[in-house]
Amino acid sequence: MTASPATADADWLRLDRQICFSLHAASRAFNGVYRVILKDLGLTYPQYLVMMVLWEQGELPVKKLGEHLRLDSGTLSPLVKRLEAAGLVHRERSAEDERSVRVRLTEEGTALRERALEVPRRIMGATGFALEEIAALRERLDQLTTALDAAALTAAED
Repeated sequence: MTASPATADADWLRLDRQICFSLHAASRAFNGVYRVILKDLGLTYPQYLVMMVLWEQGELPVKKLGEHLRLDSGTLSPLVKRLEAAGLVHRERSAEDERSVRVRLTEEGTALRERALEVPRRIMGATGFALEEIAALRERLDQLTTALDAAALTAAED
């Protein structure tokens, strides 16, 4: 007995068929693991992302930091303020453009990088994936992000 077209279409509305839900569930699972691992560093996952960008890029305007993280300033500003209160970063208004705020690591923020080097290894261990599998998955997710960004742009133009 074969399913009717209506039943087959309805199957696509099942939660377990949604790629968005699978990504959401995986993201929540990652956040749980990161919460435990980052506790030793005194960072939340979003704060860890900010620190990684600053460790990689150095001093940046908040706007550029947000572009790297795909976060708006309303979300990013409180994160940076908490990192500043923790003594890990310093914020400073630009002398050239007072609307622009630059963020730079403090000595303590720079030193935290050494302790954070173990985080990716622990995350890889938690996944149970080999390095090559992680690289391939990340590449596919990057391709998915690019395709979805293009689709959103096209939809916004229509």
